[in-house]
Amino acid sequence: MKLWNTVLQEHLARKIGIDILFCHLPPGTCKWNRIAHKLFSYISMNWRGRPKRDTATISSLITATATEAGLKVNCRLDETFFEKGIKVTQVEMDAMDIRRDAFWGERSYTLQAWT
Repeated sequence: MKLWNTVLQEHLARKIGIDILFCHLPPGTCKWNRIAHKLFSYISMNWRGRPKRDTATISSLITATATEAGLKVNCRLDETFFEKGIKVTQVEMDAMDIRRDAFWGERSYTLQAWT
């Protein structure tokens, strides 16, 4: 989470000049939104019983999914290499411009574009 926040602040909030508000769900709550829940059930039905041998096969099965209401799914594989083991120090975290909300500031906060 630390790396996610530092990268978002530096490479998104500051570049576009907009604060980013985060409101994380508390532990133990369902993180599925209604649209994603409905969509994933169609994806599961579409690829049921078919071998998932490689990422190209999985991607094509997901892309071939559509709902009865006409929603079509787009899918592409992100082949970006992400370095493992990057650590964010407490000094780097302290240097960030994070405004914690009065209510549950550990879960609700704003990454500020500018101080």
